Amino acid sequence: MAEQPNILYIFSDQHRGDAMGCVGHPAIKTPSLDRLASESVTYTQCHTNCPLCMPSRASMMTGQYVREHGIWSNDLHANPEEVPSHARNIRDAGYHTAQIGKTHLYVHGAAGPAHSRDRIPVLNAWGFDDTHELHGPLASIRNSSPYTDYLEEKGLLTLHREKTEEYRELWSAGKAKPWEEPACPLPTEDHLDSYTGRTTAEWIRNYKGDKPFYMQVLFPGPHDPFDSPQEYRDMYDPKDMPIGILDWPQEPRPPYVDFVIKWSGLYDMTPEQQQILLTYYYSKMTLVDHYIGEILNALEESGQADNTWVIYNSDHGEMAGDHMMSHKIVFYDAAVRVPLIVRPPGGTTAWQSEALTDILDVTASMVDLAGATPLENSEGQSLISQVQAGSEAEGAQQGKDAVISEVLGHTMVFDGKHKLAVETESETPVELYDVETDPNEINNRFQDPELADITQGLIDTHLKPIRNRLDEDRYNHWQEIRANKRRNVQVLTPDP
Repeated sequence: MAEQPNILYIFSDQHRGDAMGCVGHPAIKTPSLDRLASESVTYTQCHTNCPLCMPSRASMMTGQYVREHGIWSNDLHANPEEVPSHARNIRDAGYHTAQIGKTHLYVHGAAGPAHSRDRIPVLNAWGFDDTHELHGPLASIRNSSPYTDYLEEKGLLTLHREKTEEYRELWSAGKAKPWEEPACPLPTEDHLDSYTGRTTAEWIRNYKGDKPFYMQVLFPGPHDPFDSPQEYRDMYDPKDMPIGILDWPQEPRPPYVDFVIKWSGLYDMTPEQQQILLTYYYSKMTLVDHYIGEILNALEESGQADNTWVIYNSDHGEMAGDHMMSHKIVFYDAAVRVPLIVRPPGGTTAWQSEALTDILDVTASMVDLAGATPLENSEGQSLISQVQAGSEAEGAQQGKDAVISEVLGHTMVFDGKHKLAVETESETPVELYDVETDPNEINNRFQDPELADITQGLIDTHLKPIRNRLDEDRYNHWQEIRANKRRNVQVLTPDP
């Protein structure tokens, strides 16, 4: 048994924080995550540092805010030689580092179609010894990976690419309504998330290295398209789905909200259509959950469960029809709050913490577990001592004073009571919600003089100390890219 513990970090794509049975959701089926939570600490107030894939993953890897690493959207990527990397620090602390799944750490397509093996040197530079990188469904139309190789061997690649291309064309034209998305045309065992989970379970069973391992499992789901297999859709009745928040965002609206409304195209969505949308989204999460169970089984069967920390987390949430939007890139709770489950070796008595946390804290926790060099100047705070102290310890419910999330030149600060969003450079308010009295975030009160002191207090207390962390060169570079895309009648490169 290795003296240092293994670290298994399971990181899904676009899993909103309320969508687990273990936190009280009345309809979703997540038996494996519920099982994990039954011997873990579940953090119910974990937030992403960016409600968009590539910037969030850059923060997860570097321990930096978006304003520091400069990846403000999916249009550009960080150079691992120029930024910190928690995986590199963990590797240097004596770990065998590995990843399986969708890293989404670089922009696809700049040099035409490619195979993920061509990017192995990039992932090595991030700190991974062992890589098995996959792409999201849309990126796999043109780009190849071990998954597309697998489909080709089974004679399924043409079917996968043709059906995904049909969806992409509708999606690009704004005609792919999420309640109309077809089920996955492939056998369930051949779904991208099935492949990810099965490959991880095999890796764990076969690992015989003399070093402890740090494994990132990066499920591509439940990110859209919500192409859940029919057998998983059949587990749900749309009528059982709790109808969400169908109130339109108030005017004046910040530009990112207007963008997501237009991108989503849910103008005439009915409550019944949202229930179908939720059925497809939740059933894809149930598929991911099944393979999380297979991974946990492999850990136990290989005798490594008692020497492995297991952490479950996600890059951002999914609006799933709330506020008449799908996708993310907004600061509503459904987009910025994410799951966080932390299981120590052998498990612990289950308890929940409402401490304010973020993905930077998860990164700091894994560095702490490995005994690795902390990421310099990171605002991440390790949760490990809190987990080990237990539910009755002083501070069990105490986290950060506030969490920060940033996207598309805007910054959110949330202190557990009030949520403020501002333009990053000018700090001009564009959203303000009193979530204690307005938990559904209906009443945008950024122009309310009664809350002017609260607005200024949030800025002075939480944003002023990080003003000098804004990398102006990287910010300006992103603005130039954005301006060029606008001239081409484009605003944003969505997730592949």
